[in-house]
Amino acid sequence: MNNNKPIIDTQTVNHIKRWRLILGKYADHHLNQIAFDQNDLRLAQSLDFLYRHEYRQRGLNVDEQDHTKHKGKGGSNHHSVFNTISWLNKTRKLFPKSTFERMQQQAIERYQLHEILNDPSVINALEPNMNSLHLLMNFRGQLKKEVYLAVKELIQRVVDQILQKIKPNFINAISGKKHRFRPSQIRCSQNFDWRATMKANLKHFDQNNQRLMIENVIFNSRMNRHLPWDIILCVDQSASMNNSIIYSAVCASILAKLPTINLHLFVFDTQIVDLTHLAHDPVEVLMSVQLGGGTNIAKVLNYAEQKVKTPHRTIMVLVSDFCEGGSLIELYTTVSRMNSNRIKMLGLAALDDNAEPVYDLQISQQLANRGMQIAALTPEHFATWLAEVM
Repeated sequence: MNNNKPIIDTQTVNHIKRWRLILGKYADHHLNQIAFDQNDLRLAQSLDFLYRHEYRQRGLNVDEQDHTKHKGKGGSNHHSVFNTISWLNKTRKLFPKSTFERMQQQAIERYQLHEILNDPSVINALEPNMNSLHLLMNFRGQLKKEVYLAVKELIQRVVDQILQKIKPNFINAISGKKHRFRPSQIRCSQNFDWRATMKANLKHFDQNNQRLMIENVIFNSRMNRHLPWDIILCVDQSASMNNSIIYSAVCASILAKLPTINLHLFVFDTQIVDLTHLAHDPVEVLMSVQLGGGTNIAKVLNYAEQKVKTPHRTIMVLVSDFCEGGSLIELYTTVSRMNSNRIKMLGLAALDDNAEPVYDLQISQQLANRGMQIAALTPEHFATWLAEVM
């Protein structure tokens, strides 16, 4: 008996399998029900778990017990019905790390599968990175108390990574200006004296290759600050400020521990929360913020202005996207008044996940016209900027 079914080469089979994984089980009929091995089935089942939630969001009636038949050596196979936790554990083993993290984020954010975040073992298994921290902060209000310890431990690990990256340069920048005539053993970019380094190494100039051979690198020490400064840090906690809040909490913890700085820390939306007593602990700060809500910058600046004791030695730092939801007239009046009182004002614009600035250009320009310096900077550059103002 002749078999009219066409013979498909291996490469085509693999392409069809990939399309089946992308399109889901309802594409089986159109793809000639290519035979899946056990690993293919596990991949398909994991993806179909998410696809079912997508179908429901689009109003389709999907039977949880539905199964797909795959013709192959083992006859037919049935989808196991995953619960969210078992799906997470199985998917972690099936996919590359970056793919798994994306699927996990989709499950929580798009399909509202919050039970993932209410299992301590799941929290402990999360990668300590900014994506995981974003997820936990976005859904912190829906977490059970049983997972709080695991959440705090993960936040601490992410905070420690950030501190390791920015703390040395941050402290160097804030501690004092360079002392050009006093060398330092602290070898960091901000202490590097390129003029002195070139001068000290001129004798090593290679005439043949026309290159300056550096054998002795010069770094400057810092002159310690003695007069205290008051820094009032006002951080917008609206939904677009996720990254900025994390870095602000870390920067606040560094500033709070410097002996010549008196720090106030306020987070705000349409209400104001004074977190000054927690400023030394970025984990507690991040556990305290409530992302979302409106924005009333005028209100927080008026409140912060009341805390000013020595205007000429006070720096008001506003971290925001400048999308004011309150009175613009009141905002502009407040900034003008603070400027006339010699209060230094820095406006630090929000940055997105790609470190690109995201803020209201028109309002920020109006604030700049009234005396507030505006910039979109990473934490390291913020420290340098702050030091230049002090």
